[in-house]
This record gives sequence, C-alpha cells and structure tokens, in this order.
Amino acid sequence: MSTVRTITHHPRPRFHSVSEVATILGMSEVTLYRAIHAGQFPAIKVRGRLVIPARVLDDMEESALTTGLVNAEDYTRRKAS
Repeated sequence: MSTVRTITHHPRPRFHSVSEVATILGMSEVTLYRAIHAGQFPAIKVRGRLVIPARVLDDMEESALTTGLVNAEDYTRRKAS
C-alpha cells in the first residue's frame, strides 16, 4: 500500500510584523519601532498596528546586492509620479 502525501503551498506573506522584520534584520523591536516613528524605516499603520511590506525588504535587499549600501530612510519617501 502506498501513501500519498500532499504538499501544502504556503504563499509568501505580503506583510511582516515589526517583530518578524526585527528578527530578519537582527535588531531589537524597540530599535525598529524608533526608526519607524522617526521616519527612517517604511511601515504601514492600520488602526494602530504597524506592518512592513515584504516588497520593501525585497527591494532593499536587491539594492544592497547591486549598489552595496542601502539607507532605509530612502525607502520612506514616496516617489513622485
């Protein structure tokens, strides 16, 4: 008798919590909250909860790999159309 295993695909999250991003970046949550409130790190506030788009981290990573050093504060400014 054979066993059939089903692989469940978990889609990648579009947003991360501050705690998750702090862990990913190897910093404390407090440091990340301070950077967000100082306008030095991008986040979205929804009814008092802060989340960080996964795309921001992807863009920062890609830029760091391409240019070397990335200033997170540059990602808090909206690009003009």
